[in-house]
This record gives sequence, C-alpha cells and structure tokens, in this order.
Amino acid sequence: MREFLPVLIVGAIIGAFSLVFIMAYIAISKQKDDSDSDRHMKDIELVKRLIHYATPHWKSFILVFVIMIFSIVYDIVSPLLIGNLQKLVKGEFELPQLYTYVGVYASILVVSMICTYFQAIILQRIGQKILSKLRMDIFTHIESLSHEQLNNIPVGKLVTRVTNDTNAISMMFTNVLVTMVKNSMVIVGVMGAMLMLNYALALMVFCFVPFVVLFTVIFRKFSRKVHREVTNARTDINTYLSENLSGIKITQIFNREEQKMNEFLERSKKLQKAKQHRIFVFGIFRPMVYMLNISTVMCLFYFGAKGYLNGTVFMGQVIDSAVIVSFYMYISKFFNPIQTLAEQFDTLQSSFASAEKIFTIMDMVPEVVDEPDAIELEEIRGEIEFKDVWFAYKEDEWVLKGVSFHVEPKQTVAFVGSTGSGKTTILSLIVRNYDIQKGQILIDGIDIKKIKISSLRKHFGQMLQDVFLFSGDIRSNILLRKEGVSDEEVMEACRYVNADSFINKLEAGLDEVVQERGNNFSAGQRQLLSFARTIIHKPAVMILDEATANIDTETELLIQDSLEKMKNIGTMLVVAHRLSTIQHSDNIILLSKGEIVEQGTHQELLHLKGKYYHLYTLQFSKEALQKK
Repeated sequence: MREFLPVLIVGAIIGAFSLVFIMAYIAISKQKDDSDSDRHMKDIELVKRLIHYATPHWKSFILVFVIMIFSIVYDIVSPLLIGNLQKLVKGEFELPQLYTYVGVYASILVVSMICTYFQAIILQRIGQKILSKLRMDIFTHIESLSHEQLNNIPVGKLVTRVTNDTNAISMMFTNVLVTMVKNSMVIVGVMGAMLMLNYALALMVFCFVPFVVLFTVIFRKFSRKVHREVTNARTDINTYLSENLSGIKITQIFNREEQKMNEFLERSKKLQKAKQHRIFVFGIFRPMVYMLNISTVMCLFYFGAKGYLNGTVFMGQVIDSAVIVSFYMYISKFFNPIQTLAEQFDTLQSSFASAEKIFTIMDMVPEVVDEPDAIELEEIRGEIEFKDVWFAYKEDEWVLKGVSFHVEPKQTVAFVGSTGSGKTTILSLIVRNYDIQKGQILIDGIDIKKIKISSLRKHFGQMLQDVFLFSGDIRSNILLRKEGVSDEEVMEACRYVNADSFINKLEAGLDEVVQERGNNFSAGQRQLLSFARTIIHKPAVMILDEATANIDTETELLIQDSLEKMKNIGTMLVVAHRLSTIQHSDNIILLSKGEIVEQGTHQELLHLKGKYYHLYTLQFSKEALQKK
C-alpha cells in the first residue's frame, strides 16, 4: 500500500478540488440570472443558426480540414521520432541514421508550418465573408423594424450589435472552431498513439481525463455567466456614449461635465468588474488543467522510472527510456491542446454571448409589415381619407379617437392644435410608421395596408422640423443615392426651393462638406436642403411637420415662397403652430385631445369664432406685441 501512497495523495488533492468545484457549480445553478433582460438561448440553438452562415463556404472548410490533417501529423509522429532517437543514441550510434531522423523531423515540421499558413489565410477570407453577410443581415433587419420598436432600443445598443458583437462571432469562424476541431483531433490521435506504444501507461494517463471533462463542464457554466456580464456592461457604455456625446453641448451649457463623468466612471467600473470576473474564472480553470498535466507527468515518472530502474514490466508492458521519453512528449501534446481548448472555449463563450445578443435583435418581428397580397403602386393621385381612425402608442391611451377627414388630390391641408393633440401622429400613420388599431386609412381609395410599404413611401416626401443631414456633401444629401441625376437637375431643384441662395455662396458649391448631422449649416439652410431633397424625388404627396419652426424671419420668407411653389406639385399636408403660415390652405383641421373639433378654410374658421378664432387672435396679438 505504501508503494501507491504518492499516487493516492495526488488523487486526494484532485478529488478535493473537484468537490469544491461541484459545490460551486450547484450553487450558481440555483441562482436566478437577472443580469440580462434578453432571453437565454442554448448553445446548440446558437450553433445551428451560426452554421447557416458557414454552409455556403463548406468547400473551403473541407479544404481547411484536409490541410489540417497534414499539420496534425507533426504532433502525432514527432514524439515517436524522438523516442526512437533515444534508442539510437543508447545503442550503436551511426551518424547517417541521425541525419535521416533529423531530415524526416524537419520535413514534417516544414509541411506542418506551410499547412498552418494556408489554413490561416483561407479561414480569414471565409471569416470576413461571413462577417459581412452577418452585418448586412442584422443591419437590414434593423431597417425593417417599426418606429416604435426603434424608439425602444438605444442607438448605442444597435451599434454594439452591428460592430463589436459581429467581430466576436468572426473570431469564432476564423480561429476558434477550426482550432477546436484540430485540437480535438490531436487529442484523439495522441490517445491512439499512446495506446499503441504502451497501453498500460496510456490507461494511467486516461485516468485523469474524467477530471478534465468535469472541470470543463463547470468552467462552461461560469464562463458563460461572466461573458454575459461583460457584454451587457460593454453595451451599457456604448449606449451611454452614443447618447451623451450627441448631447454634449447641453452638458456643457448646463455645466454638468463632472456629473456626466461620474456616470461614465460608474459604468466603466462596472465593465472593469465584469472583466475581472472573467479573468478570475479563466485564471482558476487553466491552472487546474495544468495541475492535471503535472500530476500525469509525476505519475508517468513514478511508474515508468520505477519499472525501468527495477528492470520489470508494468501491467505486462515493457518500459524503457524510449517509452518514457515518448510518453512525456505525448502528455505534453495531450494537455497543451486541452489548455488551448480552454482559451478557445473562453473565446467561444464570448462569441456565443454576442451571437445571443444579435439573434435577440434579429428575432424581433417587425410590427409594420407588408400584407401577403400587398400591391405596388406605380403612381398615385394624392387622395387621402381617414375613416374613424383610432390609435394609441400604449394600450388604452388613445392619441387619436375616431378621426375622419378627406383630402382631395393637389389640396393643401393643414393640421393645427396644441402639443399632444395628434397632429404629427396623423402624418406618421399615413406613411405607416405605425399601424392603427381601429378604422381605415385610404390612399386613392386603397387601404394603405394593401400597399407595399416601400411603394407607399416612395410617393411621399417628408420635411420634418428636425432635419437630419448625413456626413458627406450637399449633393449626396439631396440625392440620397438617387442615380441618373445630373448636377444641373440638382441645382434646378435647389433654385426651385431657394436653396441656391446660400449654395452659390459656398466655395465648393454642391461639393461642400456636410459635417455630422449638418452642424455646419443653420436650421434654415438645413430646411431648404430638405426641401430640395424632397423635390428631386418628385413625390405625389408632401408632408411638412413644423417645417418653419425655429428659423429666422428672412429664411422664413424664402421657405414660404418655396412652399407656395411646392403646392403646385401635389397634395400637401402641413403641421404648423404659426397660423399665419397656413392661411391659404384649402382645408384647416383643428385637433384637440385626439379629436377633430373644427375644420374649414381660414376665413370659415374665423367666422365661426370658435377655438381656431381664439387661437389665431392670441397669436396675432402676441406677434403684434413682439413687433412693437
């Protein structure tokens, strides 16, 4: 019994660590994970969905696996060559034989290195193609989400999904999966080689395999938890940065830099803590595998050297120095891939955590979609009708209550009323940014739900109060990638809406650089550019939502002149607080708390002396006082 005491001590130590890890695994399994509001997907589900992106490149993956086999030969054969070299040195030494062994070893090594190089090149190409496809899919899906869904998702979160998370998945295809397969094949090959060389020592090595499996299963549980923490913390920082960098001018105006810095520091510390948890989990697992490695080597030296020095056999197997040398190298070849698998598994869990986030977004079903029998409209006359329309952003909180009105083609209809009365909501519903709960909206007598969304919006031009300009130049912001339009046509549209008044003064003209969100242009200039953008696309219906708000008087006169010209193009729907800007409308609809209370021409409504009359009188008196 004393003969096996060292082995029993090693087994007791490993058993104690195993018991501690099992208890920790049970404890964490009972905890409810509230760290993430997204649903948790199983690994097998994630793998199936990710394989879908790899399937088109199956030929390249097969080529990689064939190349991999040649590189694996080095790991399997090299210990046998070194072991046989030990016999050569121990016996009658002949220099030509040494040259032969060295030549074979060097040849195998060179082939392995060449195979590894081509394997990396092919995988990188595949990975970039998969990454591009994945990014396009998620970006396209985000574009298909409704306004309500997009309002509920922070922009920073979406940016993280398209950039950071897709990069993490790219690593899985370019490195992790193939390396894991390679290491698994190396492990199997080494196990086979050990059995053929000396099955008794091989069985001794295999006694440690169950502990490797146990530690890996436990590590998987902890690893996935900490990776979710890191992903959530990183998303939180990106979301915070996206919002606060966009509003940094407000922060400076109200002198809140220190407060915002503290908020950012708090989120940074959360990310730091999450990454420390991940490092701690990985820092526990790898030493455990290394401990098993050293324990296996100790047992090899103990049994192997004991049998060799005593001139005996171990379990009926002859042990000599060549066997011990080969086994020592094989144990290294056996545990090194396992340690590498630990690193790869860490990256794999990061990829799975990112994939879970991406697929959670992609599983969001767009709320506003085409009906199965939706049709294409080549052109529309611009007739619009609301029939008893009810709409609520939140259940039972009605924004519109039984709204009905009719707009004839080429008419100009204005919507007025207090903030929150439903004016902007009506304009959003016409182009199906949202779907109504009850009633019907018709375009040229056709229910808008029977028209394809892209076809419907193609005929509308929207000019909003907050004009969004993209980074680029003036030309690209007017065209929005519309092809086949000459510069002369662009300038003609600009002249039509008086945008040429400031474009001609710019040194670069249409090539003038537009900074982020058009910050290098005034509000009025951005509005004139939005008019030109709308005109160049030749819409049948134009929507103006507070298009004359927050601009100076001189620019307002230009815009008013532009609006008079644009009335000749098609139907125009206008939302305005300044009643002086909509006096010449064919119909004015006054809304209050989601209901139409008055409608008619400017003179008709003044004659009624109702709410519109009082609102107009109040504004007229206010403007008169301001002029004084």
